[in-house]
Amino acid sequence: MTQLSKTTSTCETQWKMLLLQVFTLIYLTSVCAAQDGTTISSLDETTPVPATTYNPPEPSLQLTSAFSEVFTSEKVVLKCSISSSSGWTFIWEKDGKRLSQNTDISFHDSELTITANSIDLSGKYACRGEEQGKGRSSKNSQPIVVRVNANNPKLTLSRSPNFDRFYPGESISFACNVDVTSAWEYQWYKDGAQITDANVNTYKIDSLKPSDKGQYHCKVQRGKGPFYESDKKSVQVDEPPIPTLSLETPWSDVFLTEVLKFNCRVPSADWTLAWYKDQKDLSKEGPSLEIPSVEQNDGGDYTCKAQLKSRGVTSGSSSPKVITVHDKPKPVLTRSPAFSPMYPRESITFTCTVDMYPGWEYELYHNGVKQQSSSSETIAVGSVTLDGRGEYRCLAKRGQLRTDYSDPVSLDVSDPPKPILKLLSPWSDVYENEVLKFSCEVSSSEWTVVWHRNQNPIANENGLELNIAAAKVSDRGEYSCKAQQKHRGVSSASSNTSTVSVYDKLPTPTLSRDLSFSPMYIGETVKLKCTVSVSSGWSYHWYKDGNNLNKSGKELSINLTLSDHGKYSCKAKRGEKTSTGPSNELQLDVRDGKPNVTLLQNPSDKLMHTGDRISFTCHVNVSSGWKYVWYKDSNPLKSSEDFHQIASAKTSDSGSYKCRVERQTPTTFSSESGDVELKIDERPKANIVLLTSWSEVFSTDSLTLQCDVMGSSDSWNYTWYKEGINVSQSTSSKYKVTPNNDPEQSSYTCEGIRNERPLFSVRSDSYRTKNLLLKRRILLSISGCLFFGIIAVFIGCVALRICRKPVAADDKQEETNLFLTMAQLKDRNDAPCPLVEYITDADVNPPAKEGEENGTSCSEETPLPITSPDEQAATTNGKETTENGGGMVSFLQ
Repeated sequence: MTQLSKTTSTCETQWKMLLLQVFTLIYLTSVCAAQDGTTISSLDETTPVPATTYNPPEPSLQLTSAFSEVFTSEKVVLKCSISSSSGWTFIWEKDGKRLSQNTDISFHDSELTITANSIDLSGKYACRGEEQGKGRSSKNSQPIVVRVNANNPKLTLSRSPNFDRFYPGESISFACNVDVTSAWEYQWYKDGAQITDANVNTYKIDSLKPSDKGQYHCKVQRGKGPFYESDKKSVQVDEPPIPTLSLETPWSDVFLTEVLKFNCRVPSADWTLAWYKDQKDLSKEGPSLEIPSVEQNDGGDYTCKAQLKSRGVTSGSSSPKVITVHDKPKPVLTRSPAFSPMYPRESITFTCTVDMYPGWEYELYHNGVKQQSSSSETIAVGSVTLDGRGEYRCLAKRGQLRTDYSDPVSLDVSDPPKPILKLLSPWSDVYENEVLKFSCEVSSSEWTVVWHRNQNPIANENGLELNIAAAKVSDRGEYSCKAQQKHRGVSSASSNTSTVSVYDKLPTPTLSRDLSFSPMYIGETVKLKCTVSVSSGWSYHWYKDGNNLNKSGKELSINLTLSDHGKYSCKAKRGEKTSTGPSNELQLDVRDGKPNVTLLQNPSDKLMHTGDRISFTCHVNVSSGWKYVWYKDSNPLKSSEDFHQIASAKTSDSGSYKCRVERQTPTTFSSESGDVELKIDERPKANIVLLTSWSEVFSTDSLTLQCDVMGSSDSWNYTWYKEGINVSQSTSSKYKVTPNNDPEQSSYTCEGIRNERPLFSVRSDSYRTKNLLLKRRILLSISGCLFFGIIAVFIGCVALRICRKPVAADDKQEETNLFLTMAQLKDRNDAPCPLVEYITDADVNPPAKEGEENGTSCSEETPLPITSPDEQAATTNGKETTENGGGMVSFLQ
């Protein structure tokens, strides 16, 4: 490259010097020619020359440059010569016109140089000579046609084959063609540097190398003319692309029956991909390779190569993929932490390991139930619960492959042991400066204890015991403890609680007794009780009238005597320092004898009647707390109050009544009343009588009722009730019912009353007046009508019998005999006996008794008394007929 540039620069300098010399020569020649013409003209004008016959010669015009057909910037050199003599000056013409020198045309001596800077320079060039000093001219030479091409020659650079990319070992040929003329000289360049001296229009590389890549072009030149360059052709020489081999399935460590897939990629689709295992051709082509079920011999190094079969190019091998085939693995399950037991809310993590092979998805099972899946071999369960205990297993899967289950890992989850709080000091209710002591029991020494008062931690207390040597009021509250393992962050539930009360003042005992009776009597027993309302653990001391009784215990039982009369008190003491003041005082009043018991009856009458309300009251003159026992005829009654009531007396309630009072002490103390006699008689009953007689039913509109008390000779007043409502306006024994005061015809009752016992009678049965007066009137009317009707019928019959005349036989109308007479029946043989059809077997054979009663019997032989029409006239009326035996009579009169 450097040498070529240097050569080009030297040529350009030589051309520039040559042009400068030519221009200088042309200029000097023109100046001299101008001066000579003037001189000659002057000579011609001043010196006449004699005329001679002259035969001008014909100059010879020759092309001294290589080509008459030129391109821009090329030069055409013409040389004009006259061989007969010398001393000629030449005049140049183009297309018959004389030329003058300029930048494109220069002439020196006998040579004309045409620099082809314009197509206007094309034409026919000729020359003629003028003989210096003689004024003679030659003929014009034969012209030479000069042609200036408007465009530079077109160079076409071609290559074969014309691939965009070449690979080492392939061949390539270049051809440089010029569209016009010939006699070109060729030069070949690569990346601007000449690569060969051969003057040929082709260039070939038989075996390309990567160093051959670059831009190629050619140059042409004619003679010393300018160089013309072709376009540049790039040649890309690359190594064949190394295929990229990828493993489509996720793992290079595979297990039997798994799927194995490879993919081989090259940048262009023109390449054919071939597959190799352990550098041996698998005779498989294509961008992918799949092994659907891996076998043991499928392990090895897999590669692929790219091939351009049409060009015989093969790439290098791809990077290998090493495949290792394993038997199906068994995962190993571990857990962290490995504490046993674990406690709720502790975190636990399981790790399922498969021999360090990647790409597994893991499944964790708890008691055979799938819990969760994870792409990581570490499976965080989080906070455990009691439900989380049991056996855990895992398996791993990759694609369609599933491993066997791991061996089980047991997890025991239990609640932290709940500590037990104990109050070691005797009392939970203490007073200032007393001792408080607690213990907290846990099942294991691994646990430390945290103490709480009112759910707040007690600072600097973590031992199994809590000691408070001198209690203060601020120490009161609810105490509890918790067990914890700090290194695991586990705390137990709170223990049972113990509430402690701390008092700044000692209590005052309260003295009470079981029986509050006053007075009490000799032989009764009373219990006194000394109570301190707060805390416990007290010992008690008893006092009577300020003197120590040397008695201890919370209760004091006294079987009363007269000497026990007095004022009692007590004191309480706990420990060596704590002692209360005296309690309140209780007065015991003890008396000799028994109380008086009085039985009172209300009302106090000895004779009572059924239905009366009677009450008895048992009265004790002193004290209280008595229990009452009632007796009738020495038999106990159910009443237990200080009164006994008979709500509605019965005759069976008659008898002797008394009461007894007693107080239930360890020895029963009692006293009885005197007897009270009670007699109960039946209460007399009222009765209603209707005073209105039958004879008054048509003469009055009212009914008069009278009330009497049956079986009583006492004087009574009366009360009347209509439908249970008192309607009495007086105490009379009579009551009148009228349509005005009783339109509904109601039910009436009455009751006897008096001011002495019995105060009232039993109410009468109800008496209903419903239309009684109307009913009597109707009944009497019907009876009268019947009576007078019978009389009228009787009188009519007698009158008819007397007044009727007999009818002649001739005047009688012939009437159709509907029935045959007995005589006619006798004369007929076909006439059935009427009795045969109507008398049953029972009628034929009646019971004997019935026959005896009737005195007669009937059979088929018994003649029936049948009366003829003639005989009927002689008979009497129906009475006579009946007397004749009740025989059948013809209807014919």
